[in-house]
Amino acid sequence: MADYLVIVESPAKAKTIERYLGKKYKVKASLGHVRDLPRSQMGVDVENEFEPKYITIRGKGPVLKELKTAAKKAKRVYLAADPDREGEAIAWHLAHSLDIDDKSECRVVFNEITKDAIKDSFKQPRTIDSDLVDAQQARRILDRLVGYNISPILWKKVKKGLSAGRVQSVAVKIIIDRENEIKNFEPEEYWTIEADFLKDKEEFEGAFYGVDGKKKELKSEEDVKEIQQQMKGDQFTIEKVNKRERRRNPSQPFTTSSLQQEAARKLNFRAKKTMMVAQQLYEGIDLKGKQGITGLITYMRTDSTRLSNSAKADAKSYIEGNFGSEYLSKSNNEKKQGGAQDAHEAIRPTGADRDPKSMKSILSRDQYRLYKLIWDRFISSQMAPAVLDTMTVHLYNEGVEFRATGSEVKFKGFMKVYVEGNDDNKKEKDKLLPPLEEGMKVKAEAIKPNQHFTQPPPRYTEARLVRTLEELGIGRPSTYAPTLDTIQRRGYVALDNKRFVPTELGEIVLEQLREYFPEIIDVDFTKDMEDDLDSIEDGKQDWVSIISQFYQGFQPRLEKAEEEMEHVEIKDEPAGIDCEKCGHEMVYKMGRYGKFLACSNFPDCRNTKPILKKIDVTCPKCQKGEVVERKSKKNRKFFGCERFPECDFISWDKPISRPCPKCESLLVEKKSKKGTQIQCTECDYREEQQS
Repeated sequence: MADYLVIVESPAKAKTIERYLGKKYKVKASLGHVRDLPRSQMGVDVENEFEPKYITIRGKGPVLKELKTAAKKAKRVYLAADPDREGEAIAWHLAHSLDIDDKSECRVVFNEITKDAIKDSFKQPRTIDSDLVDAQQARRILDRLVGYNISPILWKKVKKGLSAGRVQSVAVKIIIDRENEIKNFEPEEYWTIEADFLKDKEEFEGAFYGVDGKKKELKSEEDVKEIQQQMKGDQFTIEKVNKRERRRNPSQPFTTSSLQQEAARKLNFRAKKTMMVAQQLYEGIDLKGKQGITGLITYMRTDSTRLSNSAKADAKSYIEGNFGSEYLSKSNNEKKQGGAQDAHEAIRPTGADRDPKSMKSILSRDQYRLYKLIWDRFISSQMAPAVLDTMTVHLYNEGVEFRATGSEVKFKGFMKVYVEGNDDNKKEKDKLLPPLEEGMKVKAEAIKPNQHFTQPPPRYTEARLVRTLEELGIGRPSTYAPTLDTIQRRGYVALDNKRFVPTELGEIVLEQLREYFPEIIDVDFTKDMEDDLDSIEDGKQDWVSIISQFYQGFQPRLEKAEEEMEHVEIKDEPAGIDCEKCGHEMVYKMGRYGKFLACSNFPDCRNTKPILKKIDVTCPKCQKGEVVERKSKKNRKFFGCERFPECDFISWDKPISRPCPKCESLLVEKKSKKGTQIQCTECDYREEQQS
């Protein structure tokens, strides 16, 4: 039997760590928590300083028995759960279950699963951090008090299966508030004037700025006509040319939040998927040969952008060897974000030399894409700023000023490796101007007024919502993905075109919470509670006093809601068609992925059907049915025949009604980042790209 027992959370990590530590160590997995509050009851004694009642999690008995047997035979036991609050709590629960003194140096933590990091961590074991445990325990108890007290009231008064939670309720409120903004939005008219200028056969674009050196907004067509009347002819004089060099700094390495946002923008990953793939990269990939299973990235739940000195040196060596010393950053790009716990490093590759190209054949497609994103961001963060030459030209005609701007990348710097995405998916392009000097005359080939109307704020994508929650200080890195998943599973919101839309149920539940539990959906209250949890972790506050202070105001609200909240009847919207199985009326229901049709005779009849959207195209295969828009199990849009399963025609691309003029086959719309293009499914016929 091995001298030392090491307990980690995941079996995937266990084998790797055991190989690194050698024969004297036996590494086993607890498979997460072994103890928790009971699911069938509150499990918190509010009369006795909120004492939690922990029980062995159902199904974990055999695991715990195996760990106890191994612990008795070992000279020493090390608890090596993940390096965060949750991991500290898991270690504490294991210590109590295995009769290990939590004041002994039984705890080891590591931020990456590499040989050096693992061996170093065992050189400096420590005691279990009681402040971290208290912070996790306080969050768990707080969420239990909220969820297990409010949820039964919602079940009784609104609908079975509902739940309420601190972070999820605020997230739903943010989505509904945005929807109300959109509904109440009143567009305002505004105009722009663009001009195509010509200088020595070279064209460039400019836009109206103002009059007599002052910026002027154009709010109506009359304003435009006034400007047009002031101008004389099509000759403009260049009165000023501003040239300057601008430096653009690289983005900092990823935190959990920024990784989720960028993976959504660039890879189209949901937050849940991002964390799942990141977990795989962290726990280890089999690199074959001598290296074997190796963790490719550092721990993926972090709010810090800090990098270790060894990581910086690793990046510097790679950059210098592959790009040259001129691409090395001369300054420290690190900035600690407000509210960040900064417990451990940013998310980064464990080795700069393991570049994405060399890993591609080893990783799955999703693993490769996420790893490349993390690697690119890390390397670019340690590179020199990009240098851009910018030029602003001021053109005048009778006091009316137009401006033309251009820029050119003079030195790519970090942009050679990576450029951060944006929520609008707009690509930056060099916009060059011809050689222009003060005093030159140029001709306006065309002056084009354009009418516009202000647009309402956009609905939240997952990336936007995560960023908003982070900016407001709501939740922490480990809570974002499960929160977004929960509010969809409960039916409070649905995704429409990758954007959150509140459901009627979500609005009803929020209205009840707003009336009876306003603090639960109050952004400032929830943020302050997160700050209190952080202060418990820092050892500045006692967890019992924090919970007690909350409960004093919460309990009277519970009693009031129990007595005064009225029953809410949610009526299903009739669909106007009958169920083909039992003859009862079909109704619209709201599910995780939006509306669907269901029989009103549920549960006696469980017939459900997707809502089919016709696109006015006859099925090219059977020539009998119409092509309809459908959703796959992964909520991806595709097109198929309405007569399915009699006709099995499907297409990921949207068919159009007219046939190919070249071969008479099916034409489809092909969408890409550049736009939409009409293509034939059989021959090489293509139509010019549509805007």
